[in-house]
Amino acid sequence: MRWGDPLLSSVLLGGFLTLLTVLWTGLLAGAGSWHRRFSLPESAPRPLPRLSICIPARDEAHQIAACVRAALASDHPDFEVILVDDCSTDGTSMVAADAAAGDARFRVVAGTPPAAGWAGKPWTCARAATEATGEVLLFVDADVQLARNAASRAAGVLLERQLGLLSLFGTWRLESFWERVAIPVIGWFVRGVTDPAAVNTPGRREAFANGQFLMVHRAEYDSVGGHAAVKAEVLEDVRLAQAFKQRGLSIGLWSAPWAFEVRLYRSLGEIFDGYGKNFYEGMGRRPHIAIVALLFLGVTSFLPYLLLPVVLLTPQTLLTGMESPWGWQLWIAVLCGLPVAFRHRLDRADGRSGAMAWTHPLGNLVLGAVLLASVFRVRTSWKGRSFQDGRAA
Repeated sequence: MRWGDPLLSSVLLGGFLTLLTVLWTGLLAGAGSWHRRFSLPESAPRPLPRLSICIPARDEAHQIAACVRAALASDHPDFEVILVDDCSTDGTSMVAADAAAGDARFRVVAGTPPAAGWAGKPWTCARAATEATGEVLLFVDADVQLARNAASRAAGVLLERQLGLLSLFGTWRLESFWERVAIPVIGWFVRGVTDPAAVNTPGRREAFANGQFLMVHRAEYDSVGGHAAVKAEVLEDVRLAQAFKQRGLSIGLWSAPWAFEVRLYRSLGEIFDGYGKNFYEGMGRRPHIAIVALLFLGVTSFLPYLLLPVVLLTPQTLLTGMESPWGWQLWIAVLCGLPVAFRHRLDRADGRSGAMAWTHPLGNLVLGAVLLASVFRVRTSWKGRSFQDGRAA
């Protein structure tokens, strides 16, 4: 065979399409099983120690009331809620205090600007820890709404398994068009490259945590230096989990979509800024990992859509001399449909209708653009704070 030979073209195209078919068929078959495989385990009933729910908040007046009310509705037998207002200018602390309606378990702490070398969130979390009186600390973001039994059930697992740190993946609240298009794609990309089984195995170096719900045993948290150990990091949750693992402490990471709901970003611009500030950092700022991810995304998610109009409109370009060209066309069309079917199954597993599955190619385009932008954005900013190469500037 020589280059340009129809038989060689058939072999190469057939091999490529076969690999994609196997990949997407496997992903489709496994869609929805992630929640079941890594679901937060049950724990035996036991007395629970005092819990401090710590909420760092900066300019969150638009959503802090729901976060505070949900935290105060916890069924944990002994807890407090501490909100540290990180120099907000929109009345966050007043809205939060109104939402608490005088509940004695709630306190607002006025934050201060970060000290030199500190990023804003680690600084605010560290301040919350100094104010906390609980044996167990639960850090939640201001856009999180906890389920009533989330904290108590997680605390039971933390104690039963003698963990230093426990983190959960919840579910997203999606309202705008771009949220519904992009956040499930980007979020599941992050989950798909995370192996909770390895994270949960003592002695393994893999570590990951989701800062939306991060629970620690106070003694172990203090032993690693608390948030001071990750004071400059934009990806402080993952770095804190790594600090626990490096000290030989056990951590746990599970799926619990029932445990909390979070609305991350509200527009395409916020999606780019929010994910862009830490996407490349999550890859350890290793260019070869980013290149592999971009190539994988391009070959598996974009190339079939580029091939389809070519083989439909100008089949002679690729299919001249091949037997049954319509069979090749149908095969490529099916490959374009498999990712959409995959997204539909994921959405259904997450409790959504699946009506946005048709936007999956567009969501992948946003994912690729966010990743590419993250690689080339040396300096980023978030809520008025600057970061350079993933660290406080």
